[in-house]
Amino acid sequence: MSGGDFQFGDRVSIVGGQGHRGIVHHNHAAPQRTLEEQLGEVVQLALALRGDVPDDTDRASIDHALPALGADEPPARRRSLMALAAIAATVGAVGEPLLGSVKAALELLGR
Repeated sequence: MSGGDFQFGDRVSIVGGQGHRGIVHHNHAAPQRTLEEQLGEVVQLALALRGDVPDDTDRASIDHALPALGADEPPARRRSLMALAAIAATVGAVGEPLLGSVKAALELLGR
């Protein structure tokens, strides 16, 4: 492949006229998940990660953290989410999906 003109994104040329508004994009944000939906995802990912965690203590910590996520007590939920985030961060790349999900849940919990 040689030469060529590659264009990524918008290219606009306006010559003359009046009342131009420029480019109008109608990009809508994805709908926000509820806290309960996000916590459900956290539970699923934590259970999936549990099988990949080699340490019995970490597996026990996951088991201990999960029931508190169903409680309607924000401080208990926050502690459990922080415990799960710590475990997810220590196991490396395999824990990244859980870590991202926990961050999203903490963000929703903070509202």
